[in-house]
Amino acid sequence: MPGTRITFLDGQAGQPQALERVIAHVRRQLDGPVGDRLRHVRRPLLAGIGASYAALALPVEVLRRHGVPAQRVLASEIEAGLGGFDTDLLIGVSQSGRSSETIAAFRAARGVPTLAVLNVTPSSLGALAGLTVDLGNEPDSCASTVGFTGTVIALDLIAGLIAGREGDAWDGVPDQAHAVRTRAAHTIAALRARAARCVAVDCVGSGASRVTAEEAALLLREVPRMPAAASVTRNYLHGEMESAGNTLHLVFGCGREIALARSLSAAGHLTLLVTTARVKASENLAVVRLPDTAPGARVVLETVVTQELVAALSDERNVPIESIVFINDDTKEGGVVVADFEHSAPVAAL
Repeated sequence: MPGTRITFLDGQAGQPQALERVIAHVRRQLDGPVGDRLRHVRRPLLAGIGASYAALALPVEVLRRHGVPAQRVLASEIEAGLGGFDTDLLIGVSQSGRSSETIAAFRAARGVPTLAVLNVTPSSLGALAGLTVDLGNEPDSCASTVGFTGTVIALDLIAGLIAGREGDAWDGVPDQAHAVRTRAAHTIAALRARAARCVAVDCVGSGASRVTAEEAALLLREVPRMPAAASVTRNYLHGEMESAGNTLHLVFGCGREIALARSLSAAGHLTLLVTTARVKASENLAVVRLPDTAPGARVVLETVVTQELVAALSDERNVPIESIVFINDDTKEGGVVVADFEHSAPVAAL
């Protein structure tokens, strides 16, 4: 069953209200048998593909910080089974519930309990899962807006239960998302023309912000069609930054990331720093400051800034946001569903 498609801009506009619904919906599901089961999990393995894989960096970070051994893996790497993994719960993420790699991984996970995290229900992945948590069939854009940020919320709440965390930090975040988008739009308006002329984008972050760096690189490729790559902050310092030149640098964080952003901008490279710290903008350095909040909420707010950036770059580069260059018929179970692309202008199919 395909989900309801909306445009990227509509997804941005309605995101605060959608996040309110997702928070309430997921909390209700976890306040029952599913939540009771999750409290006994000790060795989770998390699998996904594309944006879903990026989102999994958050629960891994949350769980490890609470002493729970956790790892994420590309679903395509466990299609033949879970040999080599010691896990008591396979958590698979697919917003559509149709990702062929994640479905294959669930089919191969014989004897291992499974939990599917979905937006669309019912779905093929949900039918295979022993447990499910869904976002409530929220309408989403083809290059995901609400589906992605909603998945981040669900994964944080799930990780919190497994870790034994008291409460969560999601109250008030939808209102913060609206305020952050307004602030980001003002900052991005001043740099969009120059940014659109850049030949590539480096997206850098650490900890939970690895989620945003990876999602940003994906959105930059999908929406304004700019070559982009994601890097972990400390790894970026070990040679990866040497290729800077007519490049845009999107840096997330408030630790070593601040000095990194200053170094890049001082060398003449356009840099956008998204941070909770008080950092003064300067020549070549733009700053969007976020409220100081928990890691999961910060990822959602960083993503809101990223969405605003890619929408502006798409407009500046005259690339229609909903246009799709390649539609691969083997990435979703059942092949291409025309309704998934009702707002799109496909160019090619493989």
